[in-house]
Amino acid sequence: MPATLSRHAIWESLPHHLWDVIVIGGGITGAGVAREAVRRGLKTLLIEQTDYSWGTSSRSSKMVHGGLRYIAQGEVRLTWHSLTERERLLREAPGLVERMGYHYAHFKGVFPGRWPFALVVTAYDFLARVRDRRYFKPSVFLQRMPGYRSAGLTGATRYTDALTDDSRLVQRVLDEAVAEGLTLINYVKAADLAMAGSRVTGLHLEDTADGGRALVSARTVINATGAWADRLRRKLVDEVRVRPLRGSHLVFPRERLPLAEAVICHHPDDGRVMFIYPWEGRTMVGTTDLDHREDMDTEASIHADEVSYLLRGVNDKFPQAGLTTADVISTFSGVRPVVSAGDGSDPSKESRSHMAWDDHGLITVTGGKLTTFRLIALDALKLAEPYLDREIRDTGEAVFSAPQPGPAPAGMAADVFARLVARFGIRTRDFLAEMPAEELVPVAGTATLLAELRWACRHEQVVHLDDLLLRRVRLGILLPGGGLDAVPALDGILSGELGWTADRIADERVRYAGIWRRYYSLPAA
Repeated sequence: MPATLSRHAIWESLPHHLWDVIVIGGGITGAGVAREAVRRGLKTLLIEQTDYSWGTSSRSSKMVHGGLRYIAQGEVRLTWHSLTERERLLREAPGLVERMGYHYAHFKGVFPGRWPFALVVTAYDFLARVRDRRYFKPSVFLQRMPGYRSAGLTGATRYTDALTDDSRLVQRVLDEAVAEGLTLINYVKAADLAMAGSRVTGLHLEDTADGGRALVSARTVINATGAWADRLRRKLVDEVRVRPLRGSHLVFPRERLPLAEAVICHHPDDGRVMFIYPWEGRTMVGTTDLDHREDMDTEASIHADEVSYLLRGVNDKFPQAGLTTADVISTFSGVRPVVSAGDGSDPSKESRSHMAWDDHGLITVTGGKLTTFRLIALDALKLAEPYLDREIRDTGEAVFSAPQPGPAPAGMAADVFARLVARFGIRTRDFLAEMPAEELVPVAGTATLLAELRWACRHEQVVHLDDLLLRRVRLGILLPGGGLDAVPALDGILSGELGWTADRIADERVRYAGIWRRYYSLPAA
């Protein structure tokens, strides 16, 4: 979005266009649909009811993976698609999507042992066209994972998957789409469908940030709202297909459990798979998999029993760590949009495949995995072909254009420069040209640069303080107290870039503190 175009100007312009495609939902699926639509010359608008990646796409486990358990469950096609897309993202977005080793420890008399596990991983690597499986004797594994439970340990297998910053992945996809003509606006709700007879012809919109209503017209509307997909679709079809499942995580200081790579293990109580892994200089523990029966308009948050469950799981594997609630920096919970089989089965056994439906011009797509967002987007657009009068084919084009950032600024470390390129892609050169040199410094011991906050306020549609600290940068989950007092220059940036008054800043700080305490901290006693 051009920096010169204000949010008000975008909102005022919306009714004056006949859009080819309106995408509802600013998570990774909606961003992917918008990216694939604009590259095909379709006049595309994306709206988001809250903030970009506010829902599932900022609160995932950050994993770009094939899903080792999916192949074990016989979902070979899903695994193959996921691994193919994983490798694509590793090539196209190095640094933002990074390969990481995952270790699975084997214990005497416990299934799966070395050879059954090796069989699954061999098939996994074959589908991905990589060969990186290794086996470690107990002593070598314990050197790599100090403090891991050693009683009965017979060895460990290492394979690889990948990690990302999910919110920045969404932002980079949006940046690519905007560069090709996407119009996008957050804090705009699809209040109702516009109809001509039985045919969906647009949307009635509500601006939840500044007030106002508008009617916009489109050849097709794509409902990419994930766990919220049934809400709009049920205006046309009396059917519930999405089973919202909550996954919660704990974030610890790295020094309390220092890991260089990830561990995949089973919880001692129910055998469910858990991950313990490094991310952004912290150690993450997740995830749960529970039916989420709470108000979907309220942010998901961890429950006390989930905290106990995750602590028991991590301490069972690393008994010397003795982690407690006092060690927790933050928590976060996301709601997965799983297309239910309708049989009330174990949540962890529900398929992670996606589905799409055409209901009179409303294309709804939901389910699936972060990793396969490109394929999900193409399936949604293929279903919209009759309304677009064109064929949608998978041309195999890259999601991400190759950045041309030029040389690193004098004195900037190579790893810092590489991180900027990974996060900002085609906008890196603009970032370095605009941002003050004195702000190219890290914030409070994190890898986040102060300039990243200024850039987000200037170019990434920050409406509230939580947009900035929880999604544009991740200080809200990396620092105690949500990082609210970790950036002395914050008020000056908010004032200078957003035009906020002292009173507005004070109100936003209070609002943010309440959000963080309720949804990103430990549950109240």
